[in-house]
Amino acid sequence: MQFKQLAMAAAVAATAFSAQATTEIQWWHSMTAVNNEWVNDLAKQFNESQKDYKVVPTFKGVYDESMTAAIAAFRSGNAPDILQVFEVGTATMMASKGATVPVGKVMADAGVAFDPKAYIPAVAGYYTAPNGQMLSFPFNSSTTIFYYNKDAFKKAGLNPDKAPTTWPEVFEAAKKLKASGHSCPMTLAWQGWTQLESFSTWHNVEFATEQNGLSANGYKARLKINSPLHVKHIQNLADAAKNGEFVYKGRGAIPQASFTAGECAMIQTSSGYYGDVAKNTKFAYGLAPLPYYPDVKGAPQNTVIGGASLWVMAGKSAEHYKGVAKFFEFLSQTKVQAASHQRTGYLPVTMAAYELTDKSGFYQKHPGTDTAVTQMIRKVTNNSRGIRLGNYVQIRTIEDEELEQVWAGKKTGQQALDAIVTRGNELLARFERSYKK
Repeated sequence: MQFKQLAMAAAVAATAFSAQATTEIQWWHSMTAVNNEWVNDLAKQFNESQKDYKVVPTFKGVYDESMTAAIAAFRSGNAPDILQVFEVGTATMMASKGATVPVGKVMADAGVAFDPKAYIPAVAGYYTAPNGQMLSFPFNSSTTIFYYNKDAFKKAGLNPDKAPTTWPEVFEAAKKLKASGHSCPMTLAWQGWTQLESFSTWHNVEFATEQNGLSANGYKARLKINSPLHVKHIQNLADAAKNGEFVYKGRGAIPQASFTAGECAMIQTSSGYYGDVAKNTKFAYGLAPLPYYPDVKGAPQNTVIGGASLWVMAGKSAEHYKGVAKFFEFLSQTKVQAASHQRTGYLPVTMAAYELTDKSGFYQKHPGTDTAVTQMIRKVTNNSRGIRLGNYVQIRTIEDEELEQVWAGKKTGQQALDAIVTRGNELLARFERSYKK
C-alpha cells in the first residue's frame, strides 16, 4: 500500500513538473472574424503537436494599435515573444534597433532548418535587409485583387463570367450597374494601398525614390505619386464618385462589409478577404486581377505585397526563442501553408505550398483563387518589388485624409496628391534624420 501511494505521489509530481516545464509563447496579432478563428486554430494545432511549448495568441487591436502597444510593452519590459506587424510597419521595425531579433538568427540559434529561398521571391525580398538577412517571418502575405458580384452583373446586362480587365471597362461597368438601380456600383478598401501603392507597381511606375525605399539608401526615399498617371487615375475616381458610380465607404477594411452584404457590386481589396467572402456572401461572386490602363507601357506588371509578417521581440530567454523557432518550423510545413492559403486567400508564401494547392485541384474547383499568386510571381522590376518606407503608418493616414477630400469634392486629384507628397515627404525627412542618429 505504501509503495502504491509513493508511486501515485511520484506521478502527481511528474505531472506538475511537466506542466511547469511548458513554456508559454505570447503571440500578439490583429486578425479578426474568420481570420481570428484561423490564427486560434493554428496555435491549437501546434500546441497539440508537442508538449514543450504553448503558443498563446492574443488579439491586440488593428495593425497600427497592436504595433503601438508592442513598442510600449517593449519599453516596459513586457513585450510579447511574437508580434504580427503589417507590411507598412516594416521599415519602422527595421529601424527599431535592439527591439527585435532577426528571424534567421532565431532559427539558426535553435538549430531549426530555415531556407529563405523556399519563399516566393517577392515575399522573401520584402522582409529581407539589404545585407541579405531575413528579418521577420512571412505569415499572412496578401496582395490586392478585384472582387465582383456576378448576380449584380447579370442584372445589369454585364457578362457575369468576365470581369473588367481595364479601368475604362470598370468605369463602364459602374455606369451600367448604376443604371440598373445599384446604389453602390463600386467601392474600395485600403484606398492608399490599392489605389496608390498597388496601382503604381501594377503599372510599373515609381511610387517613391530609392526603389520605393528598398535600396541600400532606402531611408532617403521621397514620394513620387503626383505623376500625371496618378493624377489622371484619382481624378477619374473623383468623377465616378460625383456621378454615384464609386461610393466611398470608409478607411481600411471597413468597405468590405458592404460587398459581403451585397450592397456594393465591385471592390478592390486584399486577397486575404477571400475567407470572409467564401463563408458569408449570399450571391455568386468572382475574383479577378486588378484593372489597368491599357495605354500605359509595361502594364500590367505585378502587385505589391500586403498583409503582415511575424517579428521576434528582443529580451527573451533562449528557451522562449527555441519555442518561437519550433512554432515557425510548424508554420513552414507545406501542408500547413497550403491549408492556410486555401482557407484565407492569403498567399501561399512558399512555392511548395502553391504547387501542392495546384496539384490538389483547388484552383480549378474555386476559380480565381490563384489570382493573388499569379499577380505576385510576374517579373519584378525596381518599381514593383514593393514599398518600404519609414513613418509609413502615418503617411497612410495622410493618404486617407487627402483622398477623402477628393471623394467629397473638396479637392482635385492634383491638389490631393501634391499634398500627400508634401506632407509625406516631411515625415520621410524626419525618418531619415532619426535613422542617421
